[in-house]
Amino acid sequence: MMGTRSPQDKLFAADQIYLDYVGRDTLYGYLAQNRQHLFRDEDFAALYCTDNGRISVPPSLAISILFLRAYEKVSFVEAVDRTKYDLRWKVALGLEMEEVPMQKSTLQEFEAKLVLHERGEALLKKSMEEARRAGYLQSRKIRVALDTTPILGKGAVKDTYNLLAEGIEQLACRLAEGEGESGAAWAERQGLSRYFGSSLKGEAAIDWDDKKQREQLLTAIVQDARRLLGWAEQAQAAHPQQAEAIAAAAALLRRLIAQDVEEKPEGGCQIKSGTAKDRVVSVHDAEMRHGRKSASKRFNGHKAAVAVDLESQLIGAVEVLAGNAGDQEKALELVRQTERVMEAEVVETVGDCAYGGGPTRRAFADEERKLTAKVPVSTNGACFPKREFAIDLEKREVRCPAGQTTNDYRSAGEGQGGRFVFAAATCQSCSLRSQCMRGKGPRTLTIQAEEGLQQRARGHNQSAAGRESLRQRVVVEHRIARLVQLGIRQSRYLGRTKTCLQVVMAAVVANVSLVAGYCKRQAEPAAIPSTEAATAARTGLLGAVLAVWTRLFTRPEPAWA
Repeated sequence: MMGTRSPQDKLFAADQIYLDYVGRDTLYGYLAQNRQHLFRDEDFAALYCTDNGRISVPPSLAISILFLRAYEKVSFVEAVDRTKYDLRWKVALGLEMEEVPMQKSTLQEFEAKLVLHERGEALLKKSMEEARRAGYLQSRKIRVALDTTPILGKGAVKDTYNLLAEGIEQLACRLAEGEGESGAAWAERQGLSRYFGSSLKGEAAIDWDDKKQREQLLTAIVQDARRLLGWAEQAQAAHPQQAEAIAAAAALLRRLIAQDVEEKPEGGCQIKSGTAKDRVVSVHDAEMRHGRKSASKRFNGHKAAVAVDLESQLIGAVEVLAGNAGDQEKALELVRQTERVMEAEVVETVGDCAYGGGPTRRAFADEERKLTAKVPVSTNGACFPKREFAIDLEKREVRCPAGQTTNDYRSAGEGQGGRFVFAAATCQSCSLRSQCMRGKGPRTLTIQAEEGLQQRARGHNQSAAGRESLRQRVVVEHRIARLVQLGIRQSRYLGRTKTCLQVVMAAVVANVSLVAGYCKRQAEPAAIPSTEAATAARTGLLGAVLAVWTRLFTRPEPAWA
């Protein structure tokens, strides 16, 4: 059953005595004064049974600890320790000095409930409600900017040999569980103990410069894997309780073989040349992918995608994408999530060039949403690019840099675009031919299905309003930098679902920090505090009592005495 915190403050709680000492204008002080608004027990009632079980730790306390954990970027163990000895945490949480609120396992279980019940969006929404309550967020019509940033995965990335070895080890452990044995003992009986060492590749006694020996080792590994896969099919029928786990491990091993290994015509196996599309790079975290932030920067992991309100700089939506996903993936979902979280209408979405492709513009146009993003620039080597041609879609006419026109449009099918083709004789006799093309045939110009949307986008981007929106997009980069400061660059968890909660908690901290800063600025014009109040701020409640006592009972003697 769900435990609840009493609305009545404790007389000897740390925030009653040391709030001014820690600082009312710090994030700890803000949480101490506003936690009853920000995190309420009833908001988490769906996570608990209503009429059975022991009374839990109040969820408002648990989520407050997770909030501070995200702010301080500490482990579960360190977070629990800080609730015991850190005065700032004591004040923020409203704990008594000798109070121990919970153990590490309790905090981990509560976080697992948040993941299981998909409470990330609800947590973001709580930060928005606090922003509106404080007066920081007021508008119901907002403009948002979208962007992504890499997240390094937690799973170990291995080469093909060790990747296959770990896949074999994982499946062997699942089969051993069905037999009621340990993985190492079962593997030794089956002659597979070499896959349970520290590194198969490191322990293999071969000459790694010899291609033949490398391929012989790879062939032996694949043979062991296929033998294991044959046993897995039988084990699923024999042990139905473990069938799902065995099937998942077998499917992963099959995928590892298919993506990295190919059969040689003369027999045996060799590593495939190139990198398979959507390649699994880690057995520990099968959702990690090779990703690129730019042509020269590669990473292994996931991508955090965020939506930020341009005016308030509040983070309204969070998604975690595959590392190899395009930045524009789930762009519309981010906008919809922002509207739900901020309870406002998104009137304009701003993004960089990654969001300016035709399919993304079509998706936004179909929902009658405004998208401002740079149009991707096509190149043609040293020859005239597409932007040098005047394209009139209404007249179905194109004029080239030499002033020649064509109306020869060849459609690729309904809704699929097409291409314009200039007359061969015209191109052959053109004085600018060497600057326009290298082939022998006439110049052609590919037309996207969304060419009209792209033309309108170019015109808008060159207007004063368009240029201003593109300049303001930098806001989302600042917010991503703040999230990176809060530790999202390195995932703490395996898988995208848990990693998403990590990013959400960082976003909640970032949002509440903005609100706390706003409240501090609003309070700054207040009158200078009296001597007694200043003394209280320096020394706490006891100091304030002493100051009042001194003023009442220590008076200077009158001049006439």
